[in-house]
Amino acid sequence: MMQDNGARFPGFPPQALTFLAGLRAHNERDWFNANKAIYAKAVQEPAQSFLALLEPEVAALTGRPARGKIFRIHRDVRFSKDKRPYNAHLHIAFPAHSATRGVTACGFFFALEPDRILLGAGGFDFSGPLLDAYRAAVAEPKSGAGLEAILAELTRVGLRIDGAQLKRVPAPYPPDHAYANLLRRKGLTAWRDIDDPHIATDARLFDEVRGAFTILAPLVNWLADL
Repeated sequence: MMQDNGARFPGFPPQALTFLAGLRAHNERDWFNANKAIYAKAVQEPAQSFLALLEPEVAALTGRPARGKIFRIHRDVRFSKDKRPYNAHLHIAFPAHSATRGVTACGFFFALEPDRILLGAGGFDFSGPLLDAYRAAVAEPKSGAGLEAILAELTRVGLRIDGAQLKRVPAPYPPDHAYANLLRRKGLTAWRDIDDPHIATDARLFDEVRGAFTILAPLVNWLADL
């Protein structure tokens, strides 16, 4: 049963967008340190409240315990040519673990950027036994048709389908397989793009996220059952 948590989250303070835009323009330690208190009050603390209110919603959608994760604002630049020290966005994920394999197969995603909001779900990188299980499920007529129907509905309501894919259908599946396009995928995500970031600063945000996650839940549940 969905929780009535929307009224308890008023949205992020307007300073959150101002901070993220400023960080994008001045991605340097001196600027961040001078504005660290704004980050804590306008971004970090509201994000923790937002996550806590969303966790029971996600658990209700998946039938599994939900533990959200707020990604660090500090970038790991050790192996990157891009040495900017900070992420000029807020990312929150709600991983969904495979029912049989105990690994993170997929999840729900929330991103707040200076100029947009992204709401998504799915899995970014299928590999090893998880990739084998995904392909076997796609190749099975009933579950393959189920996934195709889920993606068709997500597309119908305007969501964007994404994910890494091979150029060819992998062996041992035939090139003309009924679900060849799905078999070529090594990741599968769906996204709702919100071009007005100011929705994040009022109470509409919670219902927007809850509504998008409800639409995306069949994709997460299909992948989590691998």
